[in-house]
Amino acid sequence: MHSKLPANICIEASPAIQNHAGLGRYTSNLIQSLLSADSTYNYSISYNDSSKAIIPAELTTMKHYSSRLPNKWWRLLNAWTHLGNSPMDTHYPGLDIFHSTGHLLPKLDNILTVFTLHDLIPLLYPNFHKPLNRRFLNVMMPLFLKSADAIISVSNNTKNDAIEHTDVDPSKFVVIPEAVSPSFQTISNQQHLKQVRYKYKLPERFILCVSTIEPRKNHITLLRAFEMLHKDHSDLVLVLVGKLGWLYKSLLIEIENSPVSQNVRLLHQVPDTDLPVLLSAATVFAFPSIYEGFGLPPLEAMACSTPVVCANTSSLPEVVGPAALMCDPLVIDAWHKEIDKLLLDKELQEALSQNGLAHSKKFTWNSVATATSNLYKTLLG
Repeated sequence: MHSKLPANICIEASPAIQNHAGLGRYTSNLIQSLLSADSTYNYSISYNDSSKAIIPAELTTMKHYSSRLPNKWWRLLNAWTHLGNSPMDTHYPGLDIFHSTGHLLPKLDNILTVFTLHDLIPLLYPNFHKPLNRRFLNVMMPLFLKSADAIISVSNNTKNDAIEHTDVDPSKFVVIPEAVSPSFQTISNQQHLKQVRYKYKLPERFILCVSTIEPRKNHITLLRAFEMLHKDHSDLVLVLVGKLGWLYKSLLIEIENSPVSQNVRLLHQVPDTDLPVLLSAATVFAFPSIYEGFGLPPLEAMACSTPVVCANTSSLPEVVGPAALMCDPLVIDAWHKEIDKLLLDKELQEALSQNGLAHSKKFTWNSVATATSNLYKTLLG
């Protein structure tokens, strides 16, 4: 049934439609890049909680497979298709391939399935997940991976973690790294930079971190290092951009009680149009995350010619390569030392800026689309 042309391929779009941070951006960029770069297949999208769905304009002309079930019940239904051996093929009539992008995969008997594996945080770092999410994914993630016909891993590190911690067939994996959206580019217009600095009340020099505010992102190490830096760089400001995730209250209290609290700006989520400008304006981009399946923000900073200091764990070394300074995410002194060195060395700033920009250009969504389309072709035979 999979030999007919053109094949019908459905991509799970809920993460993009529901604005699920990194997963949402991955899904949105994947769909748009496939539509732009590949006309071989008929593409459609799937999503749940349809009564609340706001479909992006570029997706409105595509065929939709939708459900009114809210997230909790949709997840339970997807789990039941596996645990109760109740395939969900009738919900997706006419499909050849279903591609999951959001860590959720229904059991499908006569439809090929692709599963994008972003990370194994619930298995490796259970304390970094909400209890219900942890219990659900600890049970279901191995089942999703075993059920999938092919697995896209966004990094070699994530692939290796999956092979080590599950009994999934290694031959299922294809590593296709994430990419930088074209919207992330160096903003050199001084008036534009000045306007954004004015909007967010930022000085000429600031350290920027972009990530959801939650324990895994490890903002506390950056705050402590900044307290040390402030003694020699009193003009410097620490800027944290990202929506509030979970277990963030302790960080907010630490910021409020910090001796440098007046020099910390918590901007929450900013408009997408402002982010490349903030990145371009920043003196240093700092990313102390303890674990990342891929870790896109450092690459986005590099695409805006901003020097990067990031953690040396999980996938981050393979993502940033030799184009960033790296240190242990839990060693505060190391973060103080590396950022201080960068602030004091203009030549180092310029070298990292140029090397980072060149490095970021290796990660394009056209490459992702081509590799993903090739995977579909292989599956379809």
